[in-house]
Amino acid sequence: MYIVIVGGGKVGFYLAKKLTQNHHTVSLVEKDTATSEEIARELNNILVINGDGCNSRFLEDAGVSRADVVAAVTGSDEVNLMVCQLSKQSAQVKRTVARVNDPKNTHTFNQVGVDVAVDSTSIIAKIIEEEVSLEDLVTLMTFKRGKLALVRVDLTNESPCVNKRLMDITLPRASVLVSILRADDVIIPRGETVLLAKDDIIALTAIENEQELLDVLIGKVAKT
Repeated sequence: MYIVIVGGGKVGFYLAKKLTQNHHTVSLVEKDTATSEEIARELNNILVINGDGCNSRFLEDAGVSRADVVAAVTGSDEVNLMVCQLSKQSAQVKRTVARVNDPKNTHTFNQVGVDVAVDSTSIIAKIIEEEVSLEDLVTLMTFKRGKLALVRVDLTNESPCVNKRLMDITLPRASVLVSILRADDVIIPRGETVLLAKDDIIALTAIENEQELLDVLIGKVAKT
């Protein structure tokens, strides 16, 4: 894939490094001159543009018109939102990904058409909360403008689906189990796969079906 990254901070730098290691073609736009020069020295296999990602000229210099994905990962939600909007409207990029620094802005990102809004603060908070209470469904990330959610569910001994084959469990509409984390193993679930207590389930589901998925996997939890 051809990927344009806007923002050359630590997130942008390591994202570019990882993507190039995975054999993707990457260009990066960074406003600060010194940071741009440092990235160009460190990652000499990517195109680095010194300019404002909110300026369509610099996005074009980075090749946005042929990009498969644009990832806006600066420390400013306003900049990330504008970059994604420019990429969608001017270059008709199919997929935009944005870093959300303030969790209260996530809804806005989804509303204006950002395909994936990554709110790292909420993800970390939910992981922490998960350690406090296993009888919970943790939303890790939303996709498709807030219509789909990647969630994690920890199965307990009391979970109604424990010791059952996946083919014998009726999941909600628009829901699928993506993987099972079992001790140190990662299992790709199939129809014959049996779910066990202490399995960590990663699932993709429609937002409106999160509660129903929770009920299926761990049962109805009494409200306190």
